[in-house]
Amino acid sequence: MYSFRGDAWKFYVKLRNAEQDGNDVRLLNEIVEMAEIEAYYQSLDNDTLNKIRYRMLKEKGGSGIIPIAVSSIPWVFFIVSKQLHETIFKEGYLWVVFICVYITIIFISVILHFRENAWAVVHTEIINDILQKREKQNE
Repeated sequence: MYSFRGDAWKFYVKLRNAEQDGNDVRLLNEIVEMAEIEAYYQSLDNDTLNKIRYRMLKEKGGSGIIPIAVSSIPWVFFIVSKQLHETIFKEGYLWVVFICVYITIIFISVILHFRENAWAVVHTEIINDILQKREKQNE
């Protein structure tokens, strides 16, 4: 059944189903992937982890090229609207193809942008957890 609840709900259902089937949830690809990332970061020293964390914060906080393109491309089209109008509408149904391609590119770009931000959050949280654990151990 398809659900609009999002990836967190789908992951929860996957965990629940794996456990009900008698499988070890720690062996799910998503868990293994997080464990591999955490193991790698644990092998690095605090100074390097802080530099990586700063970079991840930049990635998470930065707007990036995709939102800039999403907001600026319509203005470019507006500026050249007369030429665009003459070219696209003169050729019959070419405007339909143009609109479909444009919306598809925007849609895919926005999805990629938010996925990149989500991964930056994951890496930042893992690094923060490692640094906090090390700080508690040093006290």
